[in-house]
Amino acid sequence: MTFTDITPNLIVSDIDRSTAFYRDLLGFSVVTTVPDSGPFVFVWLQRDGVNVFLNARGPAEAELALWAGRKPGAMSMFMMLAAPGIADGIDALFAAIDGKANVIMPLKDQFYGMREFGIEDPDGYVIFFAQRIA
Repeated sequence: MTFTDITPNLIVSDIDRSTAFYRDLLGFSVVTTVPDSGPFVFVWLQRDGVNVFLNARGPAEAELALWAGRKPGAMSMFMMLAAPGIADGIDALFAAIDGKANVIMPLKDQFYGMREFGIEDPDGYVIFFAQRIA
């Protein structure tokens, strides 16, 4: 198994304002949005090889109650994995971590084609691990 990427996954209070900041001030381009037209709940921005995910606070809190108690500025990371198969990739990593870290999102297949889970590090930073399945 190889770790292939790490992306800041930011919960923001105003996704349009944050998108404008990264796009207009820092020169990032919008790669994709969810949904395809506003109002957005998710925006993926990229400049060169650097990615930033923005998530609207309300929908993020609805998906994972953990966010409700955190102020904007709390950060999570989204790490992509590559492996020959799911069993020796994301499933193997989850098996190695489960019981040794606080799992805040159990292993699951997401509607957007990823298999992923989330944990907290000792300081409360949230780390999501994912592997493409579709």
